[in-house]
Amino acid sequence: MKHTTSAQFALLAVLGAAATTASAQSSVALYGLIDATFMVGHGSTANKTQLGNSGNTTSRLGFRGTEDLGGGLKAGFVLEMGLNNDDGTGATTNPNNQGTYKASTGRFTANASGGGGTTFNRRSMLTLSNTMGELRLGRDYTPHYWQYVFFDPFTMNGVGASQIYAGSLGGPTLVRASNSIGYVLPGNLGGLYGQAQVYLGENSGTEAAPIGKSDGNGVSLRLGWANGPWNMAVAMGRTQFALPGDITTSNAGLSYDFGRFKLSAMVNSDKVGSAAKSSGYLVGVSVPTASGELRATYSGSKAKVNGTSPEADKVSLGYVHNLSKRTAVYGTVAFLSNKGGATFGLNGATTAANTSSKGLDIGIRHAF
Repeated sequence: MKHTTSAQFALLAVLGAAATTASAQSSVALYGLIDATFMVGHGSTANKTQLGNSGNTTSRLGFRGTEDLGGGLKAGFVLEMGLNNDDGTGATTNPNNQGTYKASTGRFTANASGGGGTTFNRRSMLTLSNTMGELRLGRDYTPHYWQYVFFDPFTMNGVGASQIYAGSLGGPTLVRASNSIGYVLPGNLGGLYGQAQVYLGENSGTEAAPIGKSDGNGVSLRLGWANGPWNMAVAMGRTQFALPGDITTSNAGLSYDFGRFKLSAMVNSDKVGSAAKSSGYLVGVSVPTASGELRATYSGSKAKVNGTSPEADKVSLGYVHNLSKRTAVYGTVAFLSNKGGATFGLNGATTAANTSSKGLDIGIRHAF
């Protein structure tokens, strides 16, 4: 039988203490959400029925971790990918904040990469934080996008998502930006919150025209105040493009929680050089129930592109029923009316100009 000496006991104690300290100072977590949605869309030209995803909350798989570096300084990371759980594929990403502009619609088709498997399209960043705030390096949400999430009762998901988003001309950096450097204010400023971000298109300057060496470079800012029932914020973003011109975005949101229900409103304005511009609005209400939440919004968008003025109005109604803290079922219906030559359709339906569309989502989501 092998005996342990007192020196060996001391060494084991030191190693055990070191392991305990390291465990206390560092953490890594796996998390995710799966949302399966039965989707129906009706339009004047063609209807569509499908099993989709993310009708209530976007499906995702992620890893996050932190390490305490001492003196109040922490290092961290987030790696998060979008999932198409109806067919098992991953979501695509845009590595350079650029895309192809279509003059007839005033919109960009974003450059896409990946999507066959693991692509950390949602977030891929390293962070450093202390009492002065947080530094973020990598792919992240643009600050001006958070307005859509916080002031839309449907959080920009599913058929109920605000028409502001569908009608926006915000381009490849409407939601996220790659190659970004960001700063987030600390949470101890009496309700004041904010975020600043710059991002790079990383062109070499030798690309063939019409690509400019600064294409995909940009800046986004957000500043808000939340105190008690009030929440209000303004934001702006600007992404450079040689042709057809820079994309500029500005928006403002406001909400007030009465306890039994919460009212929210938002306005948005986009401009693509001198070629196109759009505006949008939203008013919404969310009503908590004993086991879920009722949601309703009225939203619209209007653009000016090539001498035309397409616009659309949308009404969305939905209910989320919580089966547990991590699982819920939901249903949403939406009705959309096109004007001025607009052809927006819901849930993949196709509509002729100046006609209407309607959509239905029924689904279940589970977080882990």
